[in-house]
Amino acid sequence: MFDILHEDDQLIVLLKPAGLPTANAESGANSVYSLLRRNRPAGDFIGVVSRLDAAVSGVLVMAKTRAAAADLSRQFRDRLVEKMYGAVVEGRFPAPLGQWMDWHDIIARHEPEAQGQPGRPAHVQARVVKRAGEISLVELKPSTGRRHQLRLQLSQRRCPIVGDRLYGARIPLVKGQIALHARKLALVHPLNGKRLEWEAAWPADWQARFSLLLGTRYR
Repeated sequence: MFDILHEDDQLIVLLKPAGLPTANAESGANSVYSLLRRNRPAGDFIGVVSRLDAAVSGVLVMAKTRAAAADLSRQFRDRLVEKMYGAVVEGRFPAPLGQWMDWHDIIARHEPEAQGQPGRPAHVQARVVKRAGEISLVELKPSTGRRHQLRLQLSQRRCPIVGDRLYGARIPLVKGQIALHARKLALVHPLNGKRLEWEAAWPADWQARFSLLLGTRYR
């Protein structure tokens, strides 16, 4: 299923595998939400306070009380949650190695159901950590949380994420997955106010596929 990184009476932090939706899966299909509900007593509250695309892996937080859900949702909405992603991208990243860039964009998703919707502002700090041939390891710290945001912002700079055919990638990955991983998450506990941080290891299949990139210390 998935690994639990932290659980208390207010929240659950887990490591979502690529290929599993956060919630609202198609009829009969699993999601993080449905699996948590299935393995807990009837009546237990599970609140979705943020999402990772089905194709994306990494750290994900869910609430266990309505009060915690309201507080965590507020933290995400007010941009108080610290997020850091790792991505393996194609193309030439538009900055020297290790140099942080601030990207402010107006983005609009490419799926058919999103056609005609207005673009929305998106911000991320980004840098390239290491290059190996035609791919690079990129670090991303978004302050906004638009759907498909990082996928779009990288694609707009001709650096699509490996496996992301929707946004122009040529190099394939396992079907239903893209090389984007929610590496770190930090927030304030909704009850005691303590700052908490979690870091997820790279997906196991990345270790073999991208060994030249991941051999360096992740900063």
